[in-house]
Amino acid sequence: MLAGLALLGVTAIWGWTFVLVHEAMRTYGVMAFLSLRFILAAALLLPVLRARLARATLTVGGAIGLVLAIGYLLQTWGLRSTTPTSAGLITGLFVVVAPVAARLLYRTHLSAVAIWAIGISLVGLWLLSGGGALAMRRGDWLVMGCALAYGVHVALLSRHAPHHDPTALTFVQLATAATVFTLAWPAVDPLSLPPTPAVWTALGVTATLASALAYLVQTWAQRRLSAAQTAVILTAEPMFAALFGYLLAGDRLTPTQLVGGALILLAVALVEILPNLRGLTGRK
Repeated sequence: MLAGLALLGVTAIWGWTFVLVHEAMRTYGVMAFLSLRFILAAALLLPVLRARLARATLTVGGAIGLVLAIGYLLQTWGLRSTTPTSAGLITGLFVVVAPVAARLLYRTHLSAVAIWAIGISLVGLWLLSGGGALAMRRGDWLVMGCALAYGVHVALLSRHAPHHDPTALTFVQLATAATVFTLAWPAVDPLSLPPTPAVWTALGVTATLASALAYLVQTWAQRRLSAAQTAVILTAEPMFAALFGYLLAGDRLTPTQLVGGALILLAVALVEILPNLRGLTGRK
């Protein structure tokens, strides 16, 4: 029970950060924010590293970290011109993208459930945009790119994570992202510190709770929870994003958009929960 509550708490934090980052992007640069966030997150993981950084971990973690950096960049940039609620729901599509990415990269099996989920998610995305692709905001398209990157990230981790120390692999990913953003910062944003308390708050929460601590808690919790339990809990992230968007950012969806959001959640649930439940019950 404790592991489930801990992972649910992390999921709620991830949903909350959509609102925090959306507000921070009003007054601070995307690259500057991401650079400081990942520098702090990587620094916080240093004291808990239990394994030496092997060359293989550096190579694999660096490659996966580049994909993670692309995802975060697109998501944070997208939050400048879309709502936290839409961003949270669209980001949740990464669990639909992941099996497709694994199929393309590693020739894994793509189930009929995954194919149905992809179709449902596309309809949901269309309705969430207001009933037409032309109505989608620029930020929605950027966050859609984020979902694609996160899906590839999940596929890469599924392949390589079992062969590396989890804390070391996480640290290399965060450090790689920090390096990318820091090198790009001077070319994109002014070299200045955050100008408002809201930006500092967003940095503190995302670096400590949503990055360094969250990855450690997830690793710990998934050693104690079944696959089905974990899937159910992680599926709550878009719901938390919508809840905090409603309570803190004043986001409101039309009936058409609500149906679209519900279909996205259904697609996420289908691809994440149903296969695991079948495995637990022995059904084929």
